[in-house]
Amino acid sequence: MALFDVLAVVVDALDQSGIPHMVSGSVASARHGESRATQDIDIVIDPSREQILHFDALLGSAGWYVGDGLEALERRSQFNVIDSTSGWKVDLVIRRDRPFSIAEFARRRPTVIGGVATSIVTVEDSILSKLEWAKDSRSERQLRDVTSMIAQQRTSIDWDYVRSWADELGVRDLLDEVSRPPS
Repeated sequence: MALFDVLAVVVDALDQSGIPHMVSGSVASARHGESRATQDIDIVIDPSREQILHFDALLGSAGWYVGDGLEALERRSQFNVIDSTSGWKVDLVIRRDRPFSIAEFARRRPTVIGGVATSIVTVEDSILSKLEWAKDSRSERQLRDVTSMIAQQRTSIDWDYVRSWADELGVRDLLDEVSRPPS
């Protein structure tokens, strides 16, 4: 199974379970910036307990490894599912219960990725999320993704939104370091 085949199966199971979702991580940043190889797919979800149970049953019955979604929901963390035939992994991240994560999820946009109808994080929110990841780790990969998205989307980015949340999230210095957005 190829990346987009895996995405199609997981998105279909999310849709059948009624779980709101958005593609994020490296798949989203590649969509907003430059393509790069990835080892997994990240999807932010906002499920109920019943929806998680339905989703787990759908993929489990199809032979997928399914992590503990109920524990992830309770802890507002993440779990993964793995296609047993291809080894592709999908990280399912429970939407955090904080103002930025709520706003980020509400701003997701419908799109088609590799023929799969889904939703995706906006470029602004992808930049902010990657800056947050990079804040403590100083991950070169995250910073390269941010630089790439800014280079590709500079004129369409809502800089007031990005600056405001960068200040709130404590990543403004890092944003200024990787880019000099227009005033």
